[in-house]
This record gives sequence, C-alpha cells and structure tokens, in this order.
Amino acid sequence: MTTINLKDFYYWYTQDQFIEVTEEVAEALRASVRYEAAYQRRLSRHKAQYSLDCEDGIEYSACLHEPTPQEVLELKERFIRLWNALNSLPEIQGRRIDAHIILGISIKAIAEADGVHEESVRQSIKRGLERMKKTF
Repeated sequence: MTTINLKDFYYWYTQDQFIEVTEEVAEALRASVRYEAAYQRRLSRHKAQYSLDCEDGIEYSACLHEPTPQEVLELKERFIRLWNALNSLPEIQGRRIDAHIILGISIKAIAEADGVHEESVRQSIKRGLERMKKTF
C-alpha cells in the first residue's frame, strides 16, 4: 500500500488529504498527471492556444446549442404556421411585411418604391400583423 495526497491529483482539495491506496491505483494517478502535463506541453509547443476573439469560429461552435429533434419539429411547425399566416394576407400587405420585417427595408424606402405615403405603409404593416396574429 502507498500513501498519496489527494491534493496533488484533484484540484478541488484545498488541504492535504492523505489516503492509502494500492500501488496500481497510485501508478494510474501518477500516469494521469504525466499525461496531462505532456498534453499541455504539446499544446504549447505547437502553438495550439485558442482565443475566443481570433474569429476562426471556435467561439461560435463553443456556444452553439444543437437542437433536439423535438425542438426542430416545433420550429418547423411554427415556421409553417407563420408562412401560412403571411400568405393569407392580401398581396400588398404581405409584400410590405416581408420587405420591412424579414428583409429589413425601411418604411421610407418601401413607401418610395410603392409611390405612397409612409403612414399608409406603416398602417398597412400594422393591420397585416394584426391579421396575422388572428390567423396564427
């Protein structure tokens, strides 16, 4: 039997904690520490430090939440319901809502393209959204 200090192997031990373990367990713990140190040396030598601001997509993949199949199905159903609500509108209202909300075109630009006053475009979008809420 060998006496080891758990503080040497586990970071959450803040004080010395000595226990007796078999020689095989002690050697496995030492091998684990050596493997981790070798890994850190390889990272350093091959300059494999990653920064979240280097814009190589690592931060995006680290923060990415992979949706479950249930969530994918719910999103698809919600999209279909929204699509149907948008398609149930008259053509002008649907086109204006699509241009302003989905494409992000300003109300002023939509009014100029349609040759109407901005307030009529604003009211058309408002009435179309209200109608979509009733349909949705």
